Amino acid sequence: MREKIHHEVSLIQPLDELEARTQKDTLSWIASDIELCRLEKPATPPQHLIAYFVVVEGDYLLLVDHINAELWLPTGGHVEPGEHPRDTVLREAKEELCIDAVFLFDGPLFLTNTLTVGKTAGHTDVSLWYVLKGNREQVMSFDQSEFHTVQWFHKDAIPLQRSDQHMGRFLRKLYAA
Repeated sequence: MREKIHHEVSLIQPLDELEARTQKDTLSWIASDIELCRLEKPATPPQHLIAYFVVVEGDYLLLVDHINAELWLPTGGHVEPGEHPRDTVLREAKEELCIDAVFLFDGPLFLTNTLTVGKTAGHTDVSLWYVLKGNREQVMSFDQSEFHTVQWFHKDAIPLQRSDQHMGRFLRKLYAA
């Protein structure tokens, strides 16, 4: 599975120098013997792989008000041992939003490495950002144990001050793609 994940990460076209460094570091991490997946909550090992998925319809993005992170975030989840991140997206889309994932790109669009904040702060999430086709007319169910609510935001109205620190860069890359 490491080879498949390595290949997936290698295909990402970096937006900027920060993403290029993150990609280089992530490829080295994947090629090592270090565990990639979270084995025990909240942070064992202290760095682990995440699959974010941003649900998009035109100029609108669906974000979740995440209870633990205390931020507006894309939906996503921890990659399980033996699981490909794309399969994580398929699983988490069903579990967290009760939707079938329809990918807008063949692989992840964006890659970040972030020190977490909120109630489980202090570990590092290596996040692959996938993009899914959304439908703002669809009534949205969501996992109320993880999210206060979900909301569609126009790309120009994303609450960047209370979101993932890389959200602005992601938006630039998404709308340039």
